[in-house]
Amino acid sequence: MVTYIFLAAAGLAVLFSIIAVVHRSPLINVLSMVLVFFCLAAIFAIVGMDFLAAIQIVVYAGAVLVLFLFVIMLLKVDSVPKFGAGRPIQAVLGSISAIGIGAFLVHVAMNLEPGDSAVIPGASEGTAFPIGHALIGSHLFAFEFISLLLVAAIVGAVFLTSKELR
Repeated sequence: MVTYIFLAAAGLAVLFSIIAVVHRSPLINVLSMVLVFFCLAAIFAIVGMDFLAAIQIVVYAGAVLVLFLFVIMLLKVDSVPKFGAGRPIQAVLGSISAIGIGAFLVHVAMNLEPGDSAVIPGASEGTAFPIGHALIGSHLFAFEFISLLLVAAIVGAVFLTSKELR
């Protein structure tokens, strides 16, 4: 039964990922990503990572994508241009590059073997303490840089919108 739930969640995640990339409406793109994040949370819950499942829903589906929706509505973006509109050679080269990079990443991921450092020390205890300690300790710069990047994105969206109103 667990296998069928995993396959359903994985299939839906792939389907909605494709919709998020292919659809021309940015609103549909973001809503598809919400469904992808819920499917990923279900997969995390199936493999016993309850904390990551909750974080996936609260942080990504709850906060980041709400921010994306806010920016899309603030900029009043109705649709994106058709794929390859005006630049078919760049569209083909970009697609070939994306497929090549994706195939390379799949190849590398399939040949990876977990080492001793693949698990955070103390993670077997089942608490969020090792993750929080890693975020505030050794990964503090990356954590703060991401928050700064999100603030810059909001300021940029407000600037672009205010310039359009003038």
